[in-house]
Amino acid sequence: MSLVRPCPCGSGAAYDACCGPLHRGTALASSPEELMRSRFSAYALGELDHVFRTWHPRTRPDDLTPGPGLTWTRLEVLDASGDEVEFRAHYETPAGPGVLHERSTFERRGGRWVYVAPVP
Repeated sequence: MSLVRPCPCGSGAAYDACCGPLHRGTALASSPEELMRSRFSAYALGELDHVFRTWHPRTRPDDLTPGPGLTWTRLEVLDASGDEVEFRAHYETPAGPGVLHERSTFERRGGRWVYVAPVP
């Protein structure tokens, strides 16, 4: 993968200047929105270690293996306020395209942001 290509999170920045450092563990997300973007990019690029490390242990599933043929294609951040981020994550599957629309909550844990769960 070329590190100068646009980051999958949709920020417009190059991957190496955006989510790459978070995936490699050389930087921490400074906000819930930045963490959400890095998690989407991690799903899109298969960097599931990052997804695991940034998920609150209380709510994290044991298995993060994606469904067969699932490809994450685009992220839209609709709102980011306080410890919540509302987004639409677009994907493709063998059955066709889809969209995951969620408002997520995040928490500071040990000095870093982690994903907790969807807001009910």
